[in-house]
Amino acid sequence: MEPYTSFASVYDMFMDNIPYDQWADYVDGLLKKYGIHGGLLLELGCGTGSMTRRLSNKGYDVIGIDSSEEMLAIARDKTEDSSILYLCQDMREFELYGTVAAVVSVCDSMNYILSEEDLIKIFRLVNNYLDPKGLFIFDLDTEYAYKDIIGDKTIAENREEGSFIWENTYYEEEKINQIDLTLFIPTEDSSSNKLFIKEEETHYRRAYSIDTIKRLIEEAGMEWVTAFHTLSEEAPRKDSERIYVIAREKHQKDKYYI
Repeated sequence: MEPYTSFASVYDMFMDNIPYDQWADYVDGLLKKYGIHGGLLLELGCGTGSMTRRLSNKGYDVIGIDSSEEMLAIARDKTEDSSILYLCQDMREFELYGTVAAVVSVCDSMNYILSEEDLIKIFRLVNNYLDPKGLFIFDLDTEYAYKDIIGDKTIAENREEGSFIWENTYYEEEKINQIDLTLFIPTEDSSSNKLFIKEEETHYRRAYSIDTIKRLIEEAGMEWVTAFHTLSEEAPRKDSERIYVIAREKHQKDKYYI
């Protein structure tokens, strides 16, 4: 089964430990630090819209893009702000009607892009749709996180509302983290009968080095700005589990506009 189909219905429940408020404050601070104080913002891999709504609440006009219609359906149901536009698109091929002040992507969405060729496609599209000197801010899980923290561990959680088994395998040569996810999702009448459906999904994420990301950013025609250890303005460390990358739009003669 495709990732984030069955998982969509219980994603927010099981991911309730994610510090979205802290992430939104941090990203907003970075945007302002590098000159973006408002305007139109695009979020790639917006999922159920948890970050999208928070960025909208900070005064940005936000477009959210995700390839999972199931996740977007939940995002739309949860969003009272009619100014947020959600689009079901593959971020390797996304299209907009004009440019935006900034592009943001969090929650390791870029790690789901498994080839350098596809990643550079995204970077080129981002550069194309950014305003002059616009910002691109995204996070990445590191190889340290996949190899030394998650490794080949199994994570399980059992709740009244549902359960999951999260089995990790790390392939060091390919730098791929494979997640075999088994979900036990309540049915509509489970409140009285305690009936659950078993669903399975497999997810793949790839670790990229900072040097590789910098090279691809520059090959895509963008300007590399910096990378930070998660939720800080410190340089990435050997034990950084997540980093934030900041790049800037750079005008190119062969840049195209749609």
